Amino acid sequence: MPTFNYKAKTTSGETVAGVLTAESQQVALRMLDDRALFPITVKEGGQADRPSFTGRSRKLKLRVVSTFYSQLADLLRAGVPVLRALDVLARSASTPLLGEILREVHNDVSSGESLADAMAKHPRAFNNLAVAMVRAGEAGGFLEDVLARVSAFSERQDELRNKLIGSMIYPVILLVVGLAVVSGLLVFVVPKLQGFLDRVEKPWITTMLLGTSDFLQRRGLILLGVLVIAGIFVGPVLRSGSGKLAIDRLSLRMPVLGRIVTMVAVCRFCRILGTMLHNGVPILQALRISKDSAGNQLLADEIDKAADSVQRGESLALPLAESGMFPPDIVDMIAVAEESNNLENVLVQIADSNEARVARLIDLGVRLLEPLMLVVMACFVLVIALALLVPILRMSSAMQ
Repeated sequence: MPTFNYKAKTTSGETVAGVLTAESQQVALRMLDDRALFPITVKEGGQADRPSFTGRSRKLKLRVVSTFYSQLADLLRAGVPVLRALDVLARSASTPLLGEILREVHNDVSSGESLADAMAKHPRAFNNLAVAMVRAGEAGGFLEDVLARVSAFSERQDELRNKLIGSMIYPVILLVVGLAVVSGLLVFVVPKLQGFLDRVEKPWITTMLLGTSDFLQRRGLILLGVLVIAGIFVGPVLRSGSGKLAIDRLSLRMPVLGRIVTMVAVCRFCRILGTMLHNGVPILQALRISKDSAGNQLLADEIDKAADSVQRGESLALPLAESGMFPPDIVDMIAVAEESNNLENVLVQIADSNEARVARLIDLGVRLLEPLMLVVMACFVLVIALALLVPILRMSSAMQ
């Protein structure tokens, strides 16, 4: 039964807000009328779907959701009914948002809905993968095992994301500090020496440096404003369908980064597809869901074509090989797994082995990025130093 978030006026003029469960919006309006409330807004979705100050719905962290899956699986294994388990977890939730969501899920389940349908109403908390696996677990009677697997998968994703973010902190700090140092030299230091340098013969590097400094002084704020306006207009374009497709195409064609991006997407697809097949999700439904979780539209389109081939009774490996986006060794392993009827286990093994290789590549790339950025910063500072020192040395030599 749907949940509605309402805001209404009392007979005394006081504004109140709350959540109620009703069969439809008309029934919800009648329920408010019975309570002597005059509705202002009545929207489907509970308190958990209220937007934040940015205008977007609030989203749970992956770590919080993973802990919820694990705790719910433990309670169900201990023989606790689903409704009581949801009530316990709602009262002991680690965040207020999770508590609100679990209370709404509890109300929906108590009204006769399945756990998967109740979770599907909160896409910012429970993704399509989790909902599909929970639905398969409810139908097959192995809900506890499904929740444990979803928890393990979510923890792994969270660890990889945190590792990548942690690895990029130092390079980003270097980039910000380097830009600040170079900008400070051009805006504050170089202009103080310009009067002296104008009286001597200047090489081309000094002329270029003085021109850049003068441009930043005179039109620096204009340039900053142009960049901000461009970011405001370019952002929606990049978030559009054509913009995302262009970014995905560019990311796959980049010299070194393209291979890493491709392997990350392939590993994610293999792990999700293998996990869903292992938990009884039909292969066509699993392909439709796993293609969206790949994180790349081009790869998702090729997986969609493969799903059409599977629906016609063909193999999965053939269209993946024809796409040219899957490495040949992975395609061969998928083909052999289809022949031996061991696809779900082989897909997880492919993800395990290749994720370890990709993690080493990412770690190596980050380690190389740090000294590379230091060298680039040193080159900028060296150019500024040479542009300032060469005229001074020339004048000193002439005087001697």
